[in-house]
Amino acid sequence: MSIRYRLCVRAAQLALSGLLLLHAGCASLISNAASGFADHLSAAVTNQNDPETVRDGAPAYMLLLDSLLEGDPGDPALLAAAANLYASYGAVFADDPNRSARLTERARHYAEKALCISYARSCEWNGATYEAYEVTLAHLKHKHGEAVYAYGVAWLAYIRAHSDDWNALARLPHLEALLNRYIEIGDAAKASTVYTYLGILATLRPPALGGEPEKGKQYFERAIELSNGTDLSAKVEYARGYARALYERE
Repeated sequence: MSIRYRLCVRAAQLALSGLLLLHAGCASLISNAASGFADHLSAAVTNQNDPETVRDGAPAYMLLLDSLLEGDPGDPALLAAAANLYASYGAVFADDPNRSARLTERARHYAEKALCISYARSCEWNGATYEAYEVTLAHLKHKHGEAVYAYGVAWLAYIRAHSDDWNALARLPHLEALLNRYIEIGDAAKASTVYTYLGILATLRPPALGGEPEKGKQYFERAIELSNGTDLSAKVEYARGYARALYERE
């Protein structure tokens, strides 16, 4: 084998290695950019003060997130963002119950996958006993916060859209424990919202079927306190959920 041939082979190997590194670098940049876009999109939707703008515009972005996930199905940040958007839209804007059920089902799928990738112990949650599930919550850390939040939002939306499904309702204690754990490890800025979700959980069922209106009241009041009274959704859900629970109790 000639020296010239060996040099050519070596040059080709180096060129191929360079291309692979360039591809990997570009893929990483694209993934990071997409994840950042997804995070900003979720924040923009949440902070939008015109619900009709969200109703009209969100479906296009839901499809965009779907397309990004087709290219990178294992990105937990993208999955969490998609879960949040599908859950919010399905719970708030989908007037047709069947459509709400479909959208929140997709949200749950995305959220479960996001958390499974971020925290492997969660992959077994659906088949675990409550005791085994509770043990795994103690190992959740701050780095899992975004995936945990998306999981909680998606499951809450799913349960509300499937309120006639006893298997879904059976997950309420699991979800309450998870959201309380999020308050310990997650973003303090979201604590008010999470307490609102906990209030919804506590008042979702009538007292005769396990609903806890007084606990719900405490959660709602804590949400309002943490937001200095600026969280209107907490006040709306408080009035709706707590009043309904009291009516059903009487």
